Amino acid sequence: MARQPVHSQALAAVGYSKRLRALEVEFVNGAIYRYSNVPPEIYRDLLGAPSKAQFYDANVRGRFPSVHVKPHRS
Repeated sequence: MARQPVHSQALAAVGYSKRLRALEVEFVNGAIYRYSNVPPEIYRDLLGAPSKAQFYDANVRGRFPSVHVKPHRS
């Protein structure tokens, strides 16, 4: 899934698949998580949020099933 860079102190890039309804979040530490059953509005609103990290914490983390795709860099 292609991800696009975002300006955030915690998030490095985000990507979305409409077909899979999946959101991928790459963190500045290199970790990548994939969230399933995410409505496209969440992705749109995340991209438009003034604070990507705050939006992620309030609207994504813990609210959708997730898979740890890649661990963080040591």
